Amino acid sequence: MAPSTARPSPHESSERKFEQIIGSSPALEALLEKVERVAPTGATVLIEGETGTGKELIARAVHLLSQRCERPFVTVNCAAIPTELLESELFGHERGAFTGAAAQRIGRFEMADGGTLFLDEVGDIPPALQPKLLRVLQEREFERLGSGSTRSVDVRIVAATNRDLAELVAQKLFRDDLYYRLNVFPIYVPALRERREDIPLLVRHYVAKYSASMRRSIRAIAPHTMDVLTGYHWPGNIRELQNVVERAVILCRDDTLTIDEAWFLREAPRFEIVGGGLGRLDQEQERRLIESALIDSHGRVFGPRGAAVKLGVPRSTLESRIKSLHINKHQFRTT
Repeated sequence: MAPSTARPSPHESSERKFEQIIGSSPALEALLEKVERVAPTGATVLIEGETGTGKELIARAVHLLSQRCERPFVTVNCAAIPTELLESELFGHERGAFTGAAAQRIGRFEMADGGTLFLDEVGDIPPALQPKLLRVLQEREFERLGSGSTRSVDVRIVAATNRDLAELVAQKLFRDDLYYRLNVFPIYVPALRERREDIPLLVRHYVAKYSASMRRSIRAIAPHTMDVLTGYHWPGNIRELQNVVERAVILCRDDTLTIDEAWFLREAPRFEIVGGGLGRLDQEQERRLIESALIDSHGRVFGPRGAAVKLGVPRSTLESRIKSLHINKHQFRTT
């Protein structure tokens, strides 16, 4: 999702809360209607969607439309924090609780007391920590690391994931009782290719944003360029769109924005397998290439038309990389 200065809305009271979300497509309108319905209730919300779709903006909208809007909105990316530190990050610790704990520290749950705690990438919470998270969801109580005293907390949980939690439950990688606690009110954030009507609005917004920041004077977007941008499948969603527009603004030589279609050619090259990985790409490049192959193969990993053949790698290697990069291959079956 992207910031904006205004967005038409039939709901005057919530217009200010949605002003950072650009679009008027039916898919987006249906999503925002769900946000308006659940926000005042205080129910736990599980936001699902691909990487780069703007799940955190939706979580913030839930908070801003709730009775907790004047209280803290605290975020924690469960995938970005090392496993051994995540428990302390969530629940805090006492001095001397472990090596290096030189001072007492409060955790994110205490920081969010009275407000909303946004657990991003909740599917990456390690199994050993899931029972403690379940307890605080059920009892609203927890203990800091190194402390024997129980603390109470009043926190609304909004969680987000780009993984298939139901599949993780089936694989015994995620507790079913924790999944049910989180999945009280699920909200699906559509991929950009599912709301193509919003792409021209987003493109114009980002052109204006980057033109201003780079002090460029771009007054128009070439029609063919807009056709290309609208027709592309955007495996990286809004995040990828933002990067493409920024690059185009940098390279623009006059007052009309154009792009090089070669940026979107996704012919799958043969990669030399180095150390068990997909060539010498960084993780983001690797993710985009794998997702593009999965789109072309409709989610099939193996077989004559599968993604492994398109990428020129063994099936086992591709399965390993899909798991490592937390790519949900099932979401591409209907694209």
